[in-house]
Amino acid sequence: MEQFIVSARKYRPDTFESLIGQENIARTLKNSILRGQLAHAYLFCGPRGVGKTTTARIFAKSINCLNPGPDMEPCGKCESCLSFSEGRSYCIHELDAASNNSVDDIRNLTDMVRIPPQVGKYSVYIIDEVHMLSSAAFNAFLKTLEEPPAHAIFILATTEKHKILPTILSRCQTFDFNRISVPDIVRNLEGIASKEGVSIDSASLHVIAVKADGAMRDALTIFDQIVAFCGKDVKYDDVIRDLNVLDYEYYFKIIDNSLAGDYMSSLLLFDEILSKGFNALYFVSGLSSHLRDLLVCRSSGSSALLSLPPTLIDRYREQASRCSVPFIFSSLNITMGCEAAYRQSGNQRLLIEFALMRLAEKALPQQPDAAPVPPVSAHSAAEKATPAQTASPAPAPAVTQTEPAPSSPNGPSVTARTTVEDSAQTPPQQPRAAGTASGIKVPGLSLKDMMSRARENETSGKDSAEILSDEPLTFEGIMNAWQSLAESWKAAGRGSMYTAMTLHSPGIDIDSGTLTFYVSNAAQQDFIREKNLSKMEATMRRTLRNRTVKIDVQIYESGDSGSSKKASAPYMPTDKAKFLVSKKPELGELVKDLDLDVK
Repeated sequence: MEQFIVSARKYRPDTFESLIGQENIARTLKNSILRGQLAHAYLFCGPRGVGKTTTARIFAKSINCLNPGPDMEPCGKCESCLSFSEGRSYCIHELDAASNNSVDDIRNLTDMVRIPPQVGKYSVYIIDEVHMLSSAAFNAFLKTLEEPPAHAIFILATTEKHKILPTILSRCQTFDFNRISVPDIVRNLEGIASKEGVSIDSASLHVIAVKADGAMRDALTIFDQIVAFCGKDVKYDDVIRDLNVLDYEYYFKIIDNSLAGDYMSSLLLFDEILSKGFNALYFVSGLSSHLRDLLVCRSSGSSALLSLPPTLIDRYREQASRCSVPFIFSSLNITMGCEAAYRQSGNQRLLIEFALMRLAEKALPQQPDAAPVPPVSAHSAAEKATPAQTASPAPAPAVTQTEPAPSSPNGPSVTARTTVEDSAQTPPQQPRAAGTASGIKVPGLSLKDMMSRARENETSGKDSAEILSDEPLTFEGIMNAWQSLAESWKAAGRGSMYTAMTLHSPGIDIDSGTLTFYVSNAAQQDFIREKNLSKMEATMRRTLRNRTVKIDVQIYESGDSGSSKKASAPYMPTDKAKFLVSKKPELGELVKDLDLDVK
């Protein structure tokens, strides 16, 4: 029985011309040989399976070939080439730094370097996985690497360039190898399949190329595995079953179900995927990639960004034409958020199922509504949006202009003076910065300032009925609005409010639109209710476009099951003293002895 040779070894490139995906490196090395500008040390960096060691062997054969071609390719027939092909060359040495990483190994290498070559001009030392050398071995190698004999050339190969010492990098010409593209892998596999007499379609080759992740060696290994499973006639269904790859058809069905708002069919399809043994996280990652390809397909000149079989591109474009761009962006946000929270989730299946439900929810607004939402009257919206008027410390200066300001959609035109006076009553969208709490400039308001405030008031009051409509509330929207409000306090120099809002997560009741703001003590509760509650409610209503939003300020409870008393953290110095006395009774005696004013 003839001995089987794996494709990765049988079809390993032996000339610069047969290298795949590294044309720039091959051209540079050939030109350096042609012009006689050989460096004494080279460093080949890049991911696995992209041809680093193969290129080093071709380069070593080329510089020692006795009869090179006009393009400096090795002839493969001279004594130097034959001895290397048969593994008996004394001019080309390959070492594995993973198993020869000590100072003694480097010392032996230094002794070998002194020996001149028997055939050819150069002694080439190919050191693979050079990053595995120890620090002491690197230091022992420095002098030899910097000033080797004239006949010695070092070629270092590594997959982890960042682990190489800078002193080593500075002594080498560095070449960074690229991942091999999917089309290049597919073309190479097609040629190998035709040589081996294997019948395989382009969709199957594309699956193999994507699975290889840019490594030609991995692609050839997978190809051998597929041929061993299917024989000479390879079918697409057998390929995805053998490689345990999720078919594109599942992703098409998930998006079709989402566009139809049919989340139940998506849940049943996800259950089928799990029953076949697929990883749930792999499914979510594939769905994100599918949505990305749909987004790319919406542009006519984006074929270069797609790594898809030609038979599938038309189908992607057809489904992309039925998806709106906002739907794809929202869906990508959902799937990527699900993927990020997957490992921390206590119920991972429910997390993905909820993401599929939200995908179907995002498509529902695209369908015509059953009945239009009744409009909200401008008078009612204005009452909801305007907080209680506070007393002004001083009347605004009189304005002599009589030109009317731009009319508001909620009422008749008003004069510039009326607009300025009303703007003082309109709640700001963000808290005022420190030092401007009074809201009055010194020495007075200029005409430019008054007109600017009038324009701001017109913009903030525009379409108030639309802004304060009854849009549905969502947990994500409420949390985003709450975080934005907290950030606005922080930007305005109110760090205490930011800390209070982010210390405890707010309680959310979506049905009633009530947020429970948990604070640490009664002093905070009274202060917020008196000073900031109305502004916070107005800002949350504008942000969420919902006039039913309310904020209830409560003291955070301790969570002890045996006590229903609220655990108010000590805030004032007297409260802290009372707290210490309650915890340490012996402090009470000290208070009495010293006659301290702690009641």
